Amino acid sequence: RVRDCPSPLADLRKQARQLENELDLKLVSFSKLCTSYSSTRDGRRDRYSSDTTPLLNGSSQDRMFETMAVEIEQLLGKLTGINDKMAEYTNSAGVPSLNAALMHTLQRHRDILQDYTHEFHKTKANFLAIRERENLLGSVRKDIESYKSGSGVNNRRTELFLKEHEHLR
Repeated sequence: RVRDCPSPLADLRKQARQLENELDLKLVSFSKLCTSYSSTRDGRRDRYSSDTTPLLNGSSQDRMFETMAVEIEQLLGKLTGINDKMAEYTNSAGVPSLNAALMHTLQRHRDILQDYTHEFHKTKANFLAIRERENLLGSVRKDIESYKSGSGVNNRRTELFLKEHEHLR
């Protein structure tokens, strides 16, 4: 750690570390939510024949996903602002020449922000792809079930007509 950095910069770094820690925890939870979405949907599909159970569960997870995504985007925005303030402060004329360790620290904060932003966008894209796939598969399953139940009625009618025909003979 750089201990000789000016007080305003030290305060900004402290804020950045707090936001980074909060983002780290949120991203872990976000990733778990996205992972549980697909495994819950897959498990429910096999265990229950009702179409409503996975949809109700999915919709609550969809709301949770949206809420967490907004929270993470807000934290990323705050961290971006803090990083920008640190960069402005270090570029201002009043700051004496900065040592290499301080420059390395500022770059490290930028790298962490970039990593968290990338991880968030990747997880979000994966979740949206899974949700779209599940919605498409659910629609196809519903069409198949509808076709089967329709065919079952027709088969039953055909069977009854054949029996009636046999009785007439």
